[in-house]
Amino acid sequence: MADTIILDNIAHADLCVVPRAGAAFGDGVNQMLVFPTEFAAVQREFPILFARDGAGAWQAVAITGLDRDDNLFLDGDRWTSAYVPAVQRRGPFAIGFRDAARTDPVIHVDLSDARVRPRGGEGVPVFLPHGGNAPYLDAIITALQTIHLGVAATAPLFALLEDLDLIEPVALQVSLSETEHINFEGYATIDGDRLAALDGAGLERLARAGHLATVVHVIASLDNIARLVERRHHRHGRP
Repeated sequence: MADTIILDNIAHADLCVVPRAGAAFGDGVNQMLVFPTEFAAVQREFPILFARDGAGAWQAVAITGLDRDDNLFLDGDRWTSAYVPAVQRRGPFAIGFRDAARTDPVIHVDLSDARVRPRGGEGVPVFLPHGGNAPYLDAIITALQTIHLGVAATAPLFALLEDLDLIEPVALQVSLSETEHINFEGYATIDGDRLAALDGAGLERLARAGHLATVVHVIASLDNIARLVERRHHRHGRP
C-alpha cells in the first residue's frame, strides 16, 4: 500500500492505534498462518496443521474454526483466546527493509488502516509523550520478532521434517453429529509413529536444530479439535 511507510518516532510522535480485531482486519478466517517461534503458545488453544502455499512450500496454520470464514475465537471486535497468532497481533504494523539486500529490518505502519488515529482521539499511543516506545509498541515489536524469526525458521524446519520422513498427509473428518461431518483435506501433520521410531541420530538432529519440542507441540495441538467442536456447538447450536 502507498500509505505503508517506515515508522518514525518523530514524524509519528502523536500516532495512536485502536487495538481491535474483526473480519475487516483479517481475523474472520478459520485458519491462520503461524510460525515455529510461536508453536508452544499456539498448541495450547489451536490445532496446528501443515499445508502447501501457492508456491508449493510447506507452511503451518492454526485452525481457528470448522467452517469457512468462521473464526470461533472471534467475538465481535475481540479475540476470546488467551493467545492471538502473531500475524494478527501485529495490527497495522509490518516488518520491512531499508535496502534491497533486506539486511536492515525496520517497522512499517499502514497509515490507511482504520485503526490508526492521531493522538488525542480514540486509541493507545505508539510512543511515549517525551520519546521512547509505549507499552503497546513493545508488544507489537514482540509480535513482529516472532514473525521475522519464524519466517527464517520455517523452511529449515520443513526441510528437516521431510528429510526425516516425519510429515504425514492427514484427512480429518470432524463429526458434529451422527449425520453432520466436516472434512479437512489437503493437510498434513507429524507422523507420531515415525517420530517414536527415530533412532538416536535422528532425535539428535531434531534436538540440535531446536525442533524436538516443536514436533511434540504439533502432535499435542491436535487435541484441540474436540474443543473446536464444542465452541462450534456453543456458537451455532448442536445439529
